[in-house]
Amino acid sequence: MGTASNIKTLPYAELDRRIAAEEARMRSALDRYRECGLKWCTSSSFQTHSIPLLHLLQRFAPDTPVYFLDTGFHFPETLVFRDRMAAELGLDVRDVRSPVGKMGQLDAGGRFLFASDPDQCCYLNKTAPMAAVLPGYDIWIAGLRRDQNAHRAGLATEAPGPHGTRRYHPMLEWDSRMIWRYREQHQLPEHPLEAQGYFSVGCEPCTQRFSLEAAAEAEKSGRSGRWAGLRKTECGLHTELGPAKAAAAAEADPASAPTPSPAAAGKNAPNRP
Repeated sequence: MGTASNIKTLPYAELDRRIAAEEARMRSALDRYRECGLKWCTSSSFQTHSIPLLHLLQRFAPDTPVYFLDTGFHFPETLVFRDRMAAELGLDVRDVRSPVGKMGQLDAGGRFLFASDPDQCCYLNKTAPMAAVLPGYDIWIAGLRRDQNAHRAGLATEAPGPHGTRRYHPMLEWDSRMIWRYREQHQLPEHPLEAQGYFSVGCEPCTQRFSLEAAAEAEKSGRSGRWAGLRKTECGLHTELGPAKAAAAAEADPASAPTPSPAAAGKNAPNRP
């Protein structure tokens, strides 16, 4: 999140100009998808920085399904905040859960996988549930930003996605100052844990609040409060689109613009869980 000191380094007028330009690009992309008859959805973790995208979708495409990956390990505050924002913005929030119950997520020593194999835990609770959703859609909208980490810095605004989808990243060129300014413009609230120093909120076992020890890392990544002590910055949902994989996928499918898939031709989206 931006602080008062770094927000002041860019005049409000310039922030407003950049935000307006990004809004126009997003509206244009959604209009293009509509003209192609494409179906889209988004997924959200309902963090503070997630809310501008949800607000933009409420303005430009209010019927967009919003999938929330209910891992069973979220902070209670996140669930309350999800429900609050769903009500205030009129969002169609759909919870999805892992097909593997919690007793199936223990290692040989009886520990939950988040303690011994966090990559597998993320796969079971995030990647696999979302994989069951995506075949019903053409476009997966995700709120990733270049300034969040090195992996996301290398993404394209549109790129081939899993299960025949295309990924659309409308927030890619936004930064923390723009997020702050948009929230101020529209009086959007912050996640209740942010006031306690949690600037990147995921599952409770894998999230820590900001500390002086983490300050150096925090300068590099707004996700520095996640997976402390591990060389891990992504849960796995968004790691299929690194530059090399995206380039290989684009070479295999060189079409530069989305085209209708079976979903757009009438394939039903998954029922609300």
